[in-house]
Amino acid sequence: MRPPVRLAAMMGIRVIYIFTHDSIGVGEDGPTHQPIEQLMGLRTVPNLVTIRPADATETAEAWRVAMERHNGPTALILSRQHLPILDRIEMAPASNLRKGGYTLWEASATPETILIGTGSEVHIALEAGRLLQEKGIAARVVSLPSWGLFDAQPLAYRNKVLPPEIRARVSIEAGTPLGWERYVGLDGMAIGLSRFGASAPAKVIYKQLGLTAEHMVKEALGIIQGRKS
Repeated sequence: MRPPVRLAAMMGIRVIYIFTHDSIGVGEDGPTHQPIEQLMGLRTVPNLVTIRPADATETAEAWRVAMERHNGPTALILSRQHLPILDRIEMAPASNLRKGGYTLWEASATPETILIGTGSEVHIALEAGRLLQEKGIAARVVSLPSWGLFDAQPLAYRNKVLPPEIRARVSIEAGTPLGWERYVGLDGMAIGLSRFGASAPAKVIYKQLGLTAEHMVKEALGIIQGRKS
């Protein structure tokens, strides 16, 4: 698919590509079906908007974005997992996906750390945020489904979502961590995969490869404590 995707982007054609098997969450299908490096490859294609939604509501908004684009293709990166639908009464509306990234949830106090996720891993980031809240640490959880759309927003908006003064940041994505340094910064931590996946139930793989809320909590606390020492 690489050549036609590239040509559609080059010619500015409105094509909508729908990709499945977005992560190691396909479990027993094994590493041949776990495209840990492909998402980053799509993100590097000029004029291609790549979106990895976290649930059904973000997917609906992603489809609207794709239909409204007339000057280039859009890639929707979807999961085959049974992801829960986020409670939009408690959290920010899914329409914010149009901006590429947004504050999904945060503790009532001023956040000390920012947890960033895409797709399936947004749910892990949310769990981590609540675990930190139980420890008395205020966290902000950011859903960042599209780097391209987010980077196109005004600087004021991007700084509102990712305030420069909050440098304790942890991202999580079931793919290569390459590129995430632009959002977590020099002090932050990007949790991802620098290896191919494995064949096992999804929950087992996520735990064995460190894609867990507990790992995010550990990294966030380490950064916060390091900055305070």
